[in-house]
Amino acid sequence: MGKARKPPPAWAVRLRAEREARFWSQKEMARQLYEAAPPEVQSTFPSRASVMRELRDWEAGRWKPGSRYKRLYALAFGIDESVLFGDTFKLPGKSPEEVLATILPGSDSLAPLATRAGRRIGETTIEDLAARVHSMRLADDILGGEDLIVPAFRELDAAVRLYREATHTEETGWKLLAVIGESAQIAGWIASDAGQHEQAAQAYGLGISAAKEAGDAVLESNLIGSLAYQVSNVGDMGSAVVLAHAAVKAAPVHSPPRARALAWDRLAWAHARNSDAQAAMRALGEASDALASDRGQPGPGYLYWVDAGELQVMEARVYTELRRPLRAVPLLTDVLARYNTTHTRELALYLSWLAVALADANEPEEAAHQARRMLEMSADVASDRTHDRSLVVLNKLTSYADVPQVRELLADFPVDG
Repeated sequence: MGKARKPPPAWAVRLRAEREARFWSQKEMARQLYEAAPPEVQSTFPSRASVMRELRDWEAGRWKPGSRYKRLYALAFGIDESVLFGDTFKLPGKSPEEVLATILPGSDSLAPLATRAGRRIGETTIEDLAARVHSMRLADDILGGEDLIVPAFRELDAAVRLYREATHTEETGWKLLAVIGESAQIAGWIASDAGQHEQAAQAYGLGISAAKEAGDAVLESNLIGSLAYQVSNVGDMGSAVVLAHAAVKAAPVHSPPRARALAWDRLAWAHARNSDAQAAMRALGEASDALASDRGQPGPGYLYWVDAGELQVMEARVYTELRRPLRAVPLLTDVLARYNTTHTRELALYLSWLAVALADANEPEEAAHQARRMLEMSADVASDRTHDRSLVVLNKLTSYADVPQVRELLADFPVDG
């Protein structure tokens, strides 16, 4: 099975998590350390490139910052040095309101964009709306669906009312429809994560209509694929396969490679859920080929998260679903060793797949260890998906209840449905 890569120490994980919670790049982190230093220290500060090299090593846990940089980190983050560099692991906690206030543009992060009934709108309004939609995507990276469902649908409703009540040119109308489609996609995704599947399906349907009317086939494919993914998880598997095929078909040949890769990935998952191993493997191959043709071409903002690592996760999930743990475990172990720790929900979900794959591989002790990590991590995540996966993992492990580690886990986390 091979040993998993040793994770970085708690303080290293915390340094990266605190930086990413503030949406600072490593370059910006280096600047913040410089700004935190008194003038006499700034005069002896190394180059920005040199500090960034150090940052990469610190965040990887290869070695610990010296006393000077520890003090500067504490000042930059506003966190006591003993807490920041202590041994106890704790991710930075922020309320939904704090996260949205950091990400969403505008002075009132929870207020919907005001409609401008009777007024003519143009590019600036479209840009404002698009920025808010993308901000909601970034918030979804950190918060669960139950935290975000109300503001997400406020934003979608505001965009729809703007289209209906304001005046605009035909071209601006098409762009506004595309933004509505993007807003509907993230609102549907958030509703699905909150367990509101009917509301999610309605949002996806609205988005598909808006994308079709706007003539945006790539967006239409993404929305159909999003609906297919939900149906794969909670609905009729045959219908999921049909929808996923439709998403692949909707994506034009000249679509961005990441768009085609995502469509094929969702088809692979639908086939896996439908227990069609050969079709799932073919779709995974198509997804890999599509992404391999990506040469950094510009594409829609909603594809920012699609990369080789995400495809690797989907491949591992397909193998797990098809009960091929010897293929799934190495892939998931590799991804989890370098995954963004601020994305708590996704990290917990990936750990759940690893736990199931390890159980299938007859490794109940390690499965229990990974399951405990997943359950403790997701305890405060407001996500219906993580709750459902918790039940899947615990039920999977009940057949190993005679193993001490599993017995202790089941006692600490009783299956209550």
